[in-house]
Amino acid sequence: MFDELANRIKGRGIRLVFPEGQDARVLGAAVRLHADGLVKPILIGDEAEILAIAKQKNWVVQDIEIIHPDHFEQMPDMIDAFVERRKGKNTREQAVKLLQDPVYFGTMLVYQGLADGMVCGAVYATSDTVRPALQIIKTRPGVKLISGAFIMVPPHNNGQKLVFADCAININPDAASLAEIAVESAKTARIFGIEPKVAMLSFSSHGSAFAPEVDKVAEATALVREMDPDLAVDGELQFDAAYVPEVARQKVPDSKVAGQATVFVFPEIQSGNIGYKIAQRLGNFQAVGPILQGLNKPVSDLSRGCVEEDVYKVAIITANQALN
Repeated sequence: MFDELANRIKGRGIRLVFPEGQDARVLGAAVRLHADGLVKPILIGDEAEILAIAKQKNWVVQDIEIIHPDHFEQMPDMIDAFVERRKGKNTREQAVKLLQDPVYFGTMLVYQGLADGMVCGAVYATSDTVRPALQIIKTRPGVKLISGAFIMVPPHNNGQKLVFADCAININPDAASLAEIAVESAKTARIFGIEPKVAMLSFSSHGSAFAPEVDKVAEATALVREMDPDLAVDGELQFDAAYVPEVARQKVPDSKVAGQATVFVFPEIQSGNIGYKIAQRLGNFQAVGPILQGLNKPVSDLSRGCVEEDVYKVAIITANQALN
């Protein structure tokens, strides 16, 4: 999967900003991405510290752009743009302070077109990454919320890649929000060459159980069909009915999605977070993400437990999002 994604972006000059440039995992990934000709990294941080880490690791960083907010010549213009974007919600004095924060600063680089996307979260919490993105970049027209999806890559790259959502952002979405997450997750699947067949997950399959939680998923499924009539979607479905053809034939024989789903929409964040980690730890799937969906421009949130390889792969995904 990643060879194909890398080939799509190679030599395209896509600029990604990394607000955590002084983190060795991030710096190592940026060095590799630059050396491989995949993206043009922009590192936020203290140049002397970044160069010291690179020297210790024997990494070549001379051609990689490094910016510290204190030394950014276009800062007055950025402050003006930030105040205008916030429409009176922040004073100029507040803007000056906020833009010293590497995440706010990096987000503004994306908003102003000085970078094509951002990768963050190796050090900062998800909320620290998402908040500036929502305030500055905002959601695409017609999209009300952002959500977080994982690309689940099977062991040894054998088998079908899957999309799990929302596993990162929305704690307990209502039916309308769940429907929007499903539509956005299908778009994510297409970006990465996955034909979307969307399963709206529950502990019930087509009325096998009764509860408000089941009703929410059934309602969301109906809303998805209204929003995108051409999208293959079914629900409510239990995971085994959505994933295993033999079970699907027994439980929901009339379904065109059950047993062959590629996009799995969880009813709330607890089940989504637990589900992707079970697949990762017991099933040996590689969980790449979370990929933030619904934003005007791509921003990706890393896990604070990530390794250099994770940063490298999430950056490739983010650069692919920038092409769309």
